[in-house]
Formats: sequence, C-alpha cells, structure tokens
Amino acid sequence: MKAIAQRREGAGVDVLVGRVLCHDVREADGGIVGEKGACLDAAAAARVLAAPWEEIHLLALEPGDLHEEEAGRRLAAAVAGEGIEVRGYAGGQWTLAATRRGLLRVRRQALEDVNALEGISVFTLFDGQPVEPAEAVAKAKVTPLVIAGETLRALEATARAAAGLAAVGEFRPTTIGAIGQERLEDKQRARFESALAQKVEWFGSRLLPVRYATSTPRVVADALRALRAGGAELLVVAGASALDPLDPVFGGLALLGARMERHGAPAHPGSLLWLAIWEGRPVLGMPTCGMFSQATTFDLVLPRLLAGEPLDNRALAALGHGGLLSRDMAYRFPPYRAGAARGELE
Repeated sequence: MKAIAQRREGAGVDVLVGRVLCHDVREADGGIVGEKGACLDAAAAARVLAAPWEEIHLLALEPGDLHEEEAGRRLAAAVAGEGIEVRGYAGGQWTLAATRRGLLRVRRQALEDVNALEGISVFTLFDGQPVEPAEAVAKAKVTPLVIAGETLRALEATARAAAGLAAVGEFRPTTIGAIGQERLEDKQRARFESALAQKVEWFGSRLLPVRYATSTPRVVADALRALRAGGAELLVVAGASALDPLDPVFGGLALLGARMERHGAPAHPGSLLWLAIWEGRPVLGMPTCGMFSQATTFDLVLPRLLAGEPLDNRALAALGHGGLLSRDMAYRFPPYRAGAARGELE
C-alpha cells in the first residue's frame, strides 16, 4: 500500500475512487461524510469532495493488498477450529463463539506465531476454560486499514496446520462411579451426592449410585470393582486421608494393581487431589474441600477428563501455573448452576 497526502487542488472523483480514507471527513456542521477505513466508490468520493478540507490522507491499494474488512473476515475464518463459529463484525473486530458446551483449547504456539505477524491481532479466553454455546471465546482484527495479502496467506497456512487457532472440545457423555467416606452422616451424604450429581449432569454425564466403602482395602477394592462392573468409565474417590500412605483407599488401589500417577497437585484449594490409573481408566481422588465446593483443582481436572484428554503427572504438574485459585479466577470453572456465577459456592 502507499500512503497519500491528498491536497484539495488537483483532487477529483477519479483521483479518490478506490482509495481508503485514513480518517473521518466531516461536513461544516460536523457530520461525517466519509468514514475512516472506507474504500471510496464514486458516490462516496463525491461526498468527500463536497466537504470543506484542505488535505486528506488516503491509502492506495497495491496489487495483492487487502482491505481490513475482507482481511479480517479471512483471519476470523482461519482462527475458528472445531466447535467455533464466526458470529459477527463490529468495531473493527470479528467475534468467534462456541457452538457447543465444551473445553476451549487454544493452540498457543500457533496463536503466538500469527500474532507476531505485523498488523494481526487475535485474542482469546484462557486455554482450558469450560465454555457454553454462543459464548464468545475469541476476537480477531486486522489492525491497519490495508494489509498485504502475503500476510493473510502466511497466517492461514499457520492456522490450517494447527486445525484452527482455537477449538472447543466436546464433553463426552461418561458414566461416573464414586466412593465416599463411610463416616459421613446422612445429611453430609445427601449434600455430597447432590453436589457431585450437579457437576456430572452439567457435563452431560451420568452418576451411578454413590457407594460408601472406605473401611478396609478389601472393601474399597470390591466397591471399585462393582462400580466398574456397573459401567463406570471414570472413578472418583472422595475424602481419603491423602497424607496417610496406609489409608484403606490406597491399600485398595494396590490390591487392584492400580498405578498412582500423581499424589498431590500444585494448586490451592485442592492440593490433596490425586490421580491413579487402573486398567487404563482414571481414578480421581477428590480432596475433601472439593466435596462441596465448586472451585477446586477437582473442577479444573474433571472437565479435561470428560473432554477425553489423557492426564498424567506432567499435566497435573502444569496446574502450578495459575494454581493460586482465588475468587477472581471463577471464570476458569464450569458454571454448574443456572443463574449462578462460575465457581460460586452453594
């Protein structure tokens, strides 16, 4: 593109047509007759010529150049991976929204590579956030009024290789089995079951009747086997004494030949979360605080498991970045209850 400072003398419709305005052009009464960013056609050029000005600034498109709106449309289309659609254009920005409830996944390296290109801006929610249908997950814009076509081709190649710069992974309907502490009183059991069922149902999954079996390793092992036989694909064990290696829960896992993947998580609240693998299926240890709260490490890990992500020690170790879970981080948790804020306690 070429920048032009056009003086009044010598200006005509033929000179202005096809050029892009760098600023608003106003009539004597202040009304806008030519908007910043407008690519002038004959009618618009005539209106601009009729306004009082001595000099206006224009951009002349060179072969291969693209106007910001066309370039922005292509940029937004390139950003959108599976589960995301382009929703609209306003204020120079294209909005991208989730088409389904799921887990937002941002291709962070590809996003950084695209944003490193001159004139390109793509900004998203945080990677790993649960999102609802129609929720805005990203916005994209081309900063200059005119941009080189080669820049668009470069970003499209990067986005294509990454299958989009962002995508929403669908939660997979999963049958979940849970074990709770036998010592819980009836009211506590009812509260625990209600809270866990509410979470499971939000993901479109199913919770089997909760078992209370933590007295001996054999009882724990038998309860886990029974839940698996009942169709459980993911097992949750709540309230084990995570700091006691001799807790019956861990003895039960040993009897089953389960492998402890990670004991403890670098985050708070919920640092006593643990993860074991039994015959290829996850067994997730819910910290005591997670039994009734909606904003612990359990609520960061459960969405990832239900989105079909394999979790291991390294994945849980990565929770340390952002692991100080304050109320200001409520946006990172699923909005389990309609009409309630994310991460809000019962």
